[in-house]
Amino acid sequence: MSLILRESSREIKITPHINPYSYGSVIVEFGNTKVHITATVEENLPSWLKGQGKGWVTAEYSMLPGSTHTRSRRERSKIGGRTYEIQRLIGRSLRSVVDLVALGERSIVVDCDVLVADGGTRTASITGAYVALKLAIKKLMDQGELKQDPITEQLGSISIGINRDGKIIADLNYDEDSTCKTDMNLVMTRSGKFVEIQGTAEEEPFSMDELNGILETANKAMEGIYKAQDQALS
Repeated sequence: MSLILRESSREIKITPHINPYSYGSVIVEFGNTKVHITATVEENLPSWLKGQGKGWVTAEYSMLPGSTHTRSRRERSKIGGRTYEIQRLIGRSLRSVVDLVALGERSIVVDCDVLVADGGTRTASITGAYVALKLAIKKLMDQGELKQDPITEQLGSISIGINRDGKIIADLNYDEDSTCKTDMNLVMTRSGKFVEIQGTAEEEPFSMDELNGILETANKAMEGIYKAQDQALS
């Protein structure tokens, strides 16, 4: 088995302040995949959280009709299972690095709208959502509405796959993702902790050595993601 680390195969670019009406906004690009992300601050809470002295961070995710090869219908009245799964993943990933008590009794809603889908839309969304959230928090602090930063860790996400030649590759585009015999999505913090690992063997079970190779590749590939986030936030 070969370990292939492709730090520069897909350019990772995060453009901040893309939406003047939002507390925090970015367009994040993983190669051809592009996601528009905004973070909106609301001075209210879900009813089940009121009076508990803490805030809430949640997310919504959607793929625009022209984001794929064939037009996908807008999910107007009821969202699909895949969409629901992804937006829950984004929300809980963000909450894992936020001190909700320090956030205070307010909500931050992060909207991720996929403009172009070429693989890795959920990992790009999480990576960009962290930056949009960080920008929103900075604005709250600059306005004197928060005294301390409630974000406890830097957060990012990457996809890793094992192709049919047995090579481990990072940041899969659509063609690679659709042909890999094993693929994983990982959400990690900069300190090296895991928030979520989603892995599936498409053709045959993967070994412990292959799993270790995937985790090693992810750990190295994440450095490029953290660097892109740092550049956007600077």
